[in-house]
Amino acid sequence: MAALCTLGIDVGTTGLKVVVLHRDRGIVAQATRPHDLVSAHPGWAEEDPEQWWTTTQEAVRELLAIVPAEEIAAVGVSGMVPALVLLDAAGRPVRPSIQQNDARTIVEVAELRAAVDPAEFFAVTGGVVNQQNIDPRWRWLQRHEPEQVARTAHICGSYDFIRYRLTSDLSLEENWAVESAFYDIRLHRWHTPYLEHARLNPALLPPVRQPSAVVAGISKEAAEVTGLRAGTPVVTGSADHVAAALAAGLTQTGDLLLKFGGAGDILYCTDHLEPDPHFYFDYHDIPGMGMINGCMATSGSLVKWFAKQVAGGMSLAALDHEAEGIPPGSDGILLLPYFLGEKTPIFDPSARGVFAGVMLHHTRAHLYRSVLEAVCYGFVHHLTLLYNSGRPVQRVLAADGGSRSSLWMQIAADMTDHTIEVVAGEAASALGTAFVAAMGVHLFPDWNEITRFVTRGPVYRPQKEVVQRYQKGFALYQELYTRLHSFLPELAQLQDKLKAV
Repeated sequence: MAALCTLGIDVGTTGLKVVVLHRDRGIVAQATRPHDLVSAHPGWAEEDPEQWWTTTQEAVRELLAIVPAEEIAAVGVSGMVPALVLLDAAGRPVRPSIQQNDARTIVEVAELRAAVDPAEFFAVTGGVVNQQNIDPRWRWLQRHEPEQVARTAHICGSYDFIRYRLTSDLSLEENWAVESAFYDIRLHRWHTPYLEHARLNPALLPPVRQPSAVVAGISKEAAEVTGLRAGTPVVTGSADHVAAALAAGLTQTGDLLLKFGGAGDILYCTDHLEPDPHFYFDYHDIPGMGMINGCMATSGSLVKWFAKQVAGGMSLAALDHEAEGIPPGSDGILLLPYFLGEKTPIFDPSARGVFAGVMLHHTRAHLYRSVLEAVCYGFVHHLTLLYNSGRPVQRVLAADGGSRSSLWMQIAADMTDHTIEVVAGEAASALGTAFVAAMGVHLFPDWNEITRFVTRGPVYRPQKEVVQRYQKGFALYQELYTRLHSFLPELAQLQDKLKAV
């Protein structure tokens, strides 16, 4: 009997998810395992790669008790990108991974900014200097842990490490290379001057491969501990956010996904492989396609902050119910949602959250609605920049926890002037990488087949009489930040001075 299933493994920030995808029936089994994010010092974010491997073994064995190993045609792995994993000559982790959201490298980031020409850096890497780049973390290690650097024989990412343990093959998925900021995105090769600046020997970097390429089979050793059949094909895999976009059905130019998670993510599918300085750039899992993506530092985290700190722990459903009685525009309240600074599109760590226009007649419901509206204004800011760069938006999808709020989704539809289609599913990245694996072994004829497995939720349509009101509000939203841009850093400096007293 032909094997009709693939296994998708996603290494997340706080847990591992594994799904079995059947060619005809969709997800037929799934399992999760928690793992730990460790912050031993302020700003640090580390994890234990060996724990990822342990949870992988446990979750895979659980699923193979439901779906026989003989029915698994291929395996794919996705994960956080670009996590930094150092391996010794025997393939063992030298130290805990340094995660992509680690913030210890303030000095090294400033040094990198001073050392490179911003225009050249963008032209080569498709991005701007930021703390996710590998260069600052590698130079931090050289300064603070030279003995660990001396032991390092290989460098890889989170999903690359699990693939290595499954196959004994060391390679890097291309989006890890892209987000490392050592990679020339046009020539598809390492950029030697940037490696030299970091004093990183290119011999430490394994070969770069495409997501659906079969790199090797399950090794005999991995078969013994997971229950998978030795020789089962394993593909390169995917960056987690790209896999999630694929699982949402982003396959055509102009498809846009708004993710209402802790942060606010914007993922735009395009066949125009040209980066934008206001966004991050990745390759799509679909060959020949790209992913223009943005990330706002707060979205759901801001909503939860309001519920806990301002609303005394009220449920989000209760807050939604209160705010439904408040008119669009929150009766003149405007909020800048920069409660953790801001990433895209303004790249301003000194930005701060601001409630403007508050008066004594305003209530908690007004403030709460202004929070929901502020996040959507941030999304509109990204959409406006896409329009201005000649990237039309054809379809808008919404996902993650915030998409369950009908009030928030209606605000998003009214503010973007687009129909919003909610997509459901809690294992999006694992589903996406399982589909990548299926394409690698030709279980499907076309990448558009992923749409068969997208779970559709409610649809929200813009109300024309509200759209115009929000268009005026968005102009004021932009003007508010413009006017406060030079003032907000002074608040940050005042905070630092008060701490020093």
